Amino acid sequence: MEINDELYQEALLQHSRRPKNYGAIEGATHRAEGLNPSCGDEISLELCLEGGQIKRMGFVGQSCAICTASASMMTMEATGLKDPDARALSKKFRDLLLTGNANEVPPRLAVLSGVHRFPARVKCAALPWETLVAALDHPIA
Repeated sequence: MEINDELYQEALLQHSRRPKNYGAIEGATHRAEGLNPSCGDEISLELCLEGGQIKRMGFVGQSCAICTASASMMTMEATGLKDPDARALSKKFRDLLLTGNANEVPPRLAVLSGVHRFPARVKCAALPWETLVAALDHPIA
């Protein structure tokens, strides 16, 4: 799937300026913190899992436009997924960031395929997804 730069820029701006699911969630069952020391991105992700399925997600933090957009898109795509499916999607997204091959991810995520052309920004886009996997591993006591 070929994604043009205009579509990439539009999606990036839309999700970074008005991110979806930004904010803490009530009744969170899992939480993790993500930090990218190379650029200073920081996010906190909360999940509400019921029966192994992600029912709600929310994130907060200080991060660049790419990280914020990636987190926004992630919350939209991963909500409703079972734990193993969310982990698999996280891996596929990581592969997208490294190769630019958008064939394995939903179209809404494919617009970030252009990030692979900017190796320093791959960590920015990957941080929310790495934090998702960490949150799945860390239930709130």
